[in-house]
Amino acid sequence: MRLFLFFVALAAFLTLAVQSHAQDLREVVTQYRAEIEKPSRQSIGPVIEQIAATGPQGAALLQAWGDRALGLRKSDGLMVIVGESDSQTDAVTGAELPTEDVTMLRPNSGVRGLIAAALAGNALSDPDRARRAQALDALARRGDASQLALLRDALDDPDPGLAARKARLERLLTIQHDPDPAARIAAIESFGGDTGLDFRASLNPILATRRVALETVPADANIAAELTPGGAMSRADAYAMLVAADLAPAQMTPQAERAVLAQHINQGMVGGVPLAQLGHEDARDRAWTALEQQGLVQPAASEAEVDAALARFRFLDLYVEPNADVTDAARAALRGTQTRIGFMQAADLSLDALSLASIYFLAAIGLAITFGVMRVINMAHGEFIMMGAYTGYVVQQFIANRTLSLIVALPLAFIVTFAAGVALERLVIRHLYKRPLETLLATFGVSIALQQLAKNIFGTQARPLTAPGWLDGALTFNDVVSISYIRIAIFVLALVFLALYLVIMNRTRLGLEVRAVTQNPGMAASMGISPDRMNMLTFGLGSGIAGIAGVAIGLFAQVTSEIGQQYIVQSFMTVVVGGVGNIWGTLAGAALIGFFQKGIEWLNPANTLAAQTYMILFIIIFIQFRPRGIIAAKGRAAVGA
Repeated sequence: MRLFLFFVALAAFLTLAVQSHAQDLREVVTQYRAEIEKPSRQSIGPVIEQIAATGPQGAALLQAWGDRALGLRKSDGLMVIVGESDSQTDAVTGAELPTEDVTMLRPNSGVRGLIAAALAGNALSDPDRARRAQALDALARRGDASQLALLRDALDDPDPGLAARKARLERLLTIQHDPDPAARIAAIESFGGDTGLDFRASLNPILATRRVALETVPADANIAAELTPGGAMSRADAYAMLVAADLAPAQMTPQAERAVLAQHINQGMVGGVPLAQLGHEDARDRAWTALEQQGLVQPAASEAEVDAALARFRFLDLYVEPNADVTDAARAALRGTQTRIGFMQAADLSLDALSLASIYFLAAIGLAITFGVMRVINMAHGEFIMMGAYTGYVVQQFIANRTLSLIVALPLAFIVTFAAGVALERLVIRHLYKRPLETLLATFGVSIALQQLAKNIFGTQARPLTAPGWLDGALTFNDVVSISYIRIAIFVLALVFLALYLVIMNRTRLGLEVRAVTQNPGMAASMGISPDRMNMLTFGLGSGIAGIAGVAIGLFAQVTSEIGQQYIVQSFMTVVVGGVGNIWGTLAGAALIGFFQKGIEWLNPANTLAAQTYMILFIIIFIQFRPRGIIAAKGRAAVGA
C-alpha cells in the first residue's frame, strides 16, 4: 500500500512539474510573442535563453524554431510544431492537434545560430554523433560562461575525435569565461606553443585595452602602457581625450579667440584689457577670463590651463582583463605563439619558393638543352610551352576523365612540340648556327607568328585546363603552412625530368653522341656521328620537354597565347644565372631566382611588378661578379652531370 501511495505521489509531482514548466513556457511565449514572430538577432538572445530555461518542451520549441518547423495556426494564432506528415503539436504543451493551415516562422541564419548555441548544452550528450558535433560547432562559435559547466559534464565521449574537440573547447571556454584566474592561467599554459586560430582568438580579448585619463590610478589597475603627452601620444590628442570625457574645457584656437574678443570691444577695451595690450597672449587670456566671469563667452582653456590639465592627469592603456596574472600568462603565450608562427611563415614561404623554383626549372630545362648545349637563342621557347598547354586543353575536349586526359596529354604534348621543334630546326635554325643575333631575330619572328596562330585557332579568351580531382586542394600542415597538390605534382615532375635528363645524357648512346657533337663536331663526324642529326634531335628534345612543362603550368595558370611569354624571361635567366651548359647549374639558378623572387614579394606583397624588377637588377649585378653563372661549365662545353 505504501509503495502504491509512493508511486501516486511521484506521478502527481511529475505532473505538477510538467504543468509548471508548461506554465512558465506559456508565460514566456505570451510575453515575447511579437519578438518570436519577427526576431532580431540583436535582441532575441535573452528570449531564447528564457525559453531554453523552461525545460524539455522549451528545448523542443527552440529545436522546431531553428529547424523552421514552428508556425502559427491561421484560425487562432496558436503556436504549433509541424512534424512529419504535416502532424501538428502544441508548441507549449506538446499535445497533439488536428491538422490546420499554418503560417510558418522563418528565422534567419543569425537567429538560428543563437538557437543552436542555446541548445548546444543539452545536445552535447545526445546519442546521435552528428548532433553532438553540431553542438560543438555552435559552442565554438558562441560559447559563453553558462555553457561551460554543461560542456565539462559532457567531456566523456565515445568518439575519440569528439572527445578531443570537447577537451580543447573546454580549455578555450575556461580561458574566456572561468571566474577563477588560476584555472584560466592553467588553461592558457596547457596550450604550450599552440598556433591554432581558436587559441589566438581566445587570447585577444584578454589583451584588449582601453585608453583612459585618470587623476588617481587605482592600486589594482592592470596597466598595459602609460602614455606621455608629446611622446607616445600627441598633446592635442591627449587634451582632446580630456575634453571628450568632460574633464576639461575645450581649447580655443588663436584665430577663433581673436574673432570672439573682437565682438566684445567696449570703449577701446575687452574685458577691462586695453586693445593695445591684446597683441600678447597673456593679455588675451586675461580678457577671455574676464568675459567668462561675466558670462559673455563659453569657458575655454588657455595654453597654461592646457599644460596644467595635462600635468594633472595620467594617460593609460588599461587591460580590459582586471587580473594582471592572467594578462601576463596570455601575453607570454601569445609571444611564444608568434615566434612559432614566424618559423611557420618562413617554412610556408620556403615551400612557395621551392614550388616556384620547380616551375622555373621545368620551364627552363628544355631551354637548358637548346641554349645551354647548342648555343641557340630560341625566343620561341615560350611558344612551345604554350603549344603544350593548348595540347592539354584539346585532349580534355575529347576525353572527359581528367586523370586519363592528363595521362594522354603529357606524351602527346611532347610529341607535338618535339615535331614542332624539329621543324623549326630543319627550316630555320640549321641555317643560322654560329650566328646568334640572326637566330634571336628569326626565332622572335617565329614566336610572334605562333602566338597569332594560337589566337586565330583558340581565340583570345583564356581556356580551362582542369586538373584531376586528386590534385584539388592542398597538403595542409597547420593554419599557416600548406602547399597545393598541383604544385607538389609539378615539383615531382621537375625531379623526374632532372633524373631523365641525367640518364639520357650520361647513360644512353644518344647522350654520348650529343656530348661528342657539342664538344668537337669534327671529331664526332669522323667517328660516324652526324652533327646535323644530333642537333635536330637535341633541339626536338628540348622543345618536347617545354611542351610537357606547358601542360603542367596550364593546370594552375590561364591558358592563353601569351602563357609562354610569362616564363621565357625567367627561363633564360635561370639558364644564364645557373651556368650555361650545366643541368645542375640550371637547377641552382631556378632555386636562386625562385627564392629571391618570393623573398621580395614577401617584403612587398602589394607589388609583384617590383619583385620582377628587383630580381632582374639582382641578376644583372650577379652576372657582373660571376659572368659564367653559379656552376660554370668546364672545358669547351659541359653537358649533363
